[in-house]
Amino acid sequence: MTLPIFEQSPLREAFAALRRDLINADGPSISTMRNYRFAILQYEPSDEFKLRGEVQRLTTDLSANGWMIISISLQKLLLDRVRAQGSEWVDRVMQMERRMADIEPVRGLNYLKSKLSPLVEGPDGIAADCGRLICEYADNNPGAVDRTVVLIGRAGAMYPFIRTSALLRHLDGRTRNVPVVLLYPGARQGPAGLSFMGILNPDNDYRPRIYP
Repeated sequence: MTLPIFEQSPLREAFAALRRDLINADGPSISTMRNYRFAILQYEPSDEFKLRGEVQRLTTDLSANGWMIISISLQKLLLDRVRAQGSEWVDRVMQMERRMADIEPVRGLNYLKSKLSPLVEGPDGIAADCGRLICEYADNNPGAVDRTVVLIGRAGAMYPFIRTSALLRHLDGRTRNVPVVLLYPGARQGPAGLSFMGILNPDNDYRPRIYP
């Protein structure tokens, strides 16, 4: 048996499969459900920088073939929401988190979760911000929807303030049917189980196709 000189990594294989499904002759086929164009590309959290290289390659390739790629950073959306609370709120939360963490680290984390989770969870949280960005583009470019893909990344910044399964659930119906791919840092467990950051208990509440 002849082995390839350069073995494909799981991450590169995932992106190659995603590219094939996006440029399908019959239209993007990242999902088996016609009106549910969501997919998840799972990768090891330690491969974050490798992932960004693959995203750049995919973006360059698709752009050269007339595609539009909308990149949404969950980290940026989180920071935007925090800043919107005002500098006094931010300083107060930071000071209290430090005091609680000095007593016990887990208490500091739990306090931070109690303050940040309400800002990002639910249908009016980060999902609303993602939906607004996608719909603004779709409304301004109605003829480009079938040659547009949304890549939602930097999900690690949301740990442990939100579960990504909830994010996609609240985003459903708010994308003008533009294909959406969540770049998911975590571990795959079973056919449809995903553990966010490889730390949280596996979540099986995922409808989208999972690459690889």
